[in-house]
Amino acid sequence: MGRDHDHLYKLAYELASLINCRKAGLRLSYIIGIMLLAGCGNDNFSDLTQYISIVKARPKGAIEKLPEIKTIEPFIFKPEALRDPFKPLEQPEQVENTGTETGNGLKPDFTRRKEELEAFPLDGLKMVGTVDMKSKLWGLVKASDNTVHRVQVGNYLGKNFGKIIRISIDKIELMEILPDKPGTWREQQTSLALTE
Repeated sequence: MGRDHDHLYKLAYELASLINCRKAGLRLSYIIGIMLLAGCGNDNFSDLTQYISIVKARPKGAIEKLPEIKTIEPFIFKPEALRDPFKPLEQPEQVENTGTETGNGLKPDFTRRKEELEAFPLDGLKMVGTVDMKSKLWGLVKASDNTVHRVQVGNYLGKNFGKIIRISIDKIELMEILPDKPGTWREQQTSLALTE
């Protein structure tokens, strides 16, 4: 073993002198690298051989069967009977705007100018208080854009033609006109409760 190291030192020295290096640190790093590689020259693999024999001596386990693959019936997409997703849905208001009266005769006034709070869905509006002016109770409604509006009986709210029929200290009651069956409308009473 000692002769091998002496031989490697001589080899490292000769290699360092052959390489024309300007810095001594680089020469030293080459020498150290070669010496480290010399340590890998051990031919004793007894520990590795022993480990392999232990692993081979272990009992072999049974391999589980693969689960049965269920066949799935393929889905055939037939878009012919479906509506075009790039065309807007038909709105009941547009269908009813023809002016023809059918069913029970109830229908919204399409000629009426829409009020500002009809641009918001009813669930986007909140009652935040009341104001008593000249013995008349006004409701305060906050829209989803955080603006507060003063409303009175007869004003309209929401997208379903909701007309205010009563204002009390804790709620605003309104009557909406909703599309029912094709060509007919129905009334539905709802309210906005005081939230703040």
